[in-house]
Amino acid sequence: MTDSHIVSAFDRDLEKIQAHIMKMGGLVESAILDASKSLKTRDEELAEKVRRDDKAIDELEELINEDAASLIARRSPTAGDLRLVLSVLKIAGNLERIGDYAKNMAKRTTVLMHLSTVEGARGSLRRMAREVQLMLKDALDAYIQRDVELAREILQRDREIDQMYNALFREFLTFMMEDPRYITPCMHLHFIAKNTERMGDHVTNIAEQVIYLVTGEMPEDSRPKDDLTSRDPELGMIKE
Repeated sequence: MTDSHIVSAFDRDLEKIQAHIMKMGGLVESAILDASKSLKTRDEELAEKVRRDDKAIDELEELINEDAASLIARRSPTAGDLRLVLSVLKIAGNLERIGDYAKNMAKRTTVLMHLSTVEGARGSLRRMAREVQLMLKDALDAYIQRDVELAREILQRDREIDQMYNALFREFLTFMMEDPRYITPCMHLHFIAKNTERMGDHVTNIAEQVIYLVTGEMPEDSRPKDDLTSRDPELGMIKE
């Protein structure tokens, strides 16, 4: 087989894997939006759909892993191509984790339907989730376009997610201190807020992989983090 045929076969295999990545990314974006919508509207049926559809996300990750392993074994990619394949595997892993967090959010919907309503919390959580979904969309665009600047911008935007999480956390503490009836719902809402904040972390992991893919190096600067709850003893009192 000629070198051109080998290259062509590698490109075809890689395009197939990247198509799976984009499909997986689309499913994860939908899961984030649907999970947050089900929480806001108390839609138990939509929450169940998110939990059910997570299986398709998991199956795509398995397919990507299998195809990538096969590609490496059959095509013996060069160093640059191998870096691309390894980046794809890490991106798929991060997408799968984000999908899990969306599923966990959906699981809380049924429980919260039977608890006291915390005024404004559901809308705030939905806005936070929407910001994470937009970050993910941009991270996937940065991957397709090999856009390092967009990827670096996403690393900075994660600070906004941390700040939203901090504000919600303080709000939940206030509700719990003022009225014991809010303790249980606020604990569930905090769980959702923390999971959403972690989604943002996994999106930044994807952005870092884009930077690594294009430059061959991971970002030198430590990732900016504004999650204060891990450093504040008072805020950390109910940290999971």
